[in-house]
Amino acid sequence: MKPATAAKKLDVYLPATPAEFQENPITRDELAALQADPPQWLKDLRKNGPHPKNLVAAKLGVSIAGLGRGGVVEALTTEQIDALLADKPDWLIAERENYQNVLAEERRVKALRAEKARGK
Repeated sequence: MKPATAAKKLDVYLPATPAEFQENPITRDELAALQADPPQWLKDLRKNGPHPKNLVAAKLGVSIAGLGRGGVVEALTTEQIDALLADKPDWLIAERENYQNVLAEERRVKALRAEKARGK
């Protein structure tokens, strides 16, 4: 598989991976080996980052679009994420609230559909 696909499956930011990883296709067996017994570079990336946007958004409790609206366009390290959580800028507070409202609405619609499906 392509390195980008492997990085996505490993939940790491591709540009932060070693050049050897970025330049060579990864077999399914190699991916399984990386998942089962991660090398130090992978452990460090997972712990310290930089992290891909989907993980940054999840750690901050916002959507990926919310990151963009907040001006976050680069991958962030764990330290940067922790600093944002400690400082809680206005955009982060607003986006977290908005994201929670979206999730609540999704749960409501799902429950409504499930109820209608039971009633048929």
